Amino acid sequence: MNINDLLYQVKGNTDSMSDSSRHGIIRRGWVTLLGAILLIVFIAPAVHAVPKRIIILRHGEKQDGYRLCSVGQQRSLALRANYLGKGSLNCLFPDGTGPDGIFAVTLHTLELASPMAQTWGLPMQLYSVVPLKGQTKAEETLRLNRRTQEAANDLLTDSQWEGKVVVMVWEHDHIADKNLEEKFPNEKVTLRQLLNLDRLLDVPQTWPGGNYDYFWIVDYDNPHVAVPSRFTLKEMKFPAPYTRVPSNPWGTRENMPPNSGCEQ
Repeated sequence: MNINDLLYQVKGNTDSMSDSSRHGIIRRGWVTLLGAILLIVFIAPAVHAVPKRIIILRHGEKQDGYRLCSVGQQRSLALRANYLGKGSLNCLFPDGTGPDGIFAVTLHTLELASPMAQTWGLPMQLYSVVPLKGQTKAEETLRLNRRTQEAANDLLTDSQWEGKVVVMVWEHDHIADKNLEEKFPNEKVTLRQLLNLDRLLDVPQTWPGGNYDYFWIVDYDNPHVAVPSRFTLKEMKFPAPYTRVPSNPWGTRENMPPNSGCEQ
């Protein structure tokens, strides 16, 4: 029975009754109607418009708070030539296609993603968090929380990303960090939480500080279900002329080339 039928039945049943009986029936009818509305609002499943695949990676190695060091710069070129750029050797996109969107959040992520984005002629979706004079680490974390929440919400609700392939170059603590999540117990602040990766068993709880050389590949098979169906941890391996770009197992620290100028 739909809502109109319910209202019609309530009216029909009260036409021949006394005022007190009619008022009682009407009150019960409205209670029933309100219950039906609440059932629809709070129990009916939400409809999402989710991407087909999200490829997550960390920014490159840093020189300081503003720029990549020489190793990070080489990593950006190696990614363009081998995995993420148009015509790359081990392209992560199906033949003849490319990414539909490229998301970045900090200056480091923007610098890493720019070379490969240029090969596709794509503008980047920038959720900007940049160094500000006098800003504390805690204040920066709060800004990264908000931008990460906004980016994830857009990916899982905006129809322009439905069924698409999106690359996210992000700050590693806001990809996955158990300690950060525990500092904000009443909200979701990492991509691991916000993209529902925590619903899968094989997703690391923390992205290690010493790892720059991995992709997290997240697949959503059902375009209206915001829980991923698969997660793949893929290591970056670079041939010449990029063999000096570090590649180290998950959870171990990389060995920096001498005089790299990179933060340790």
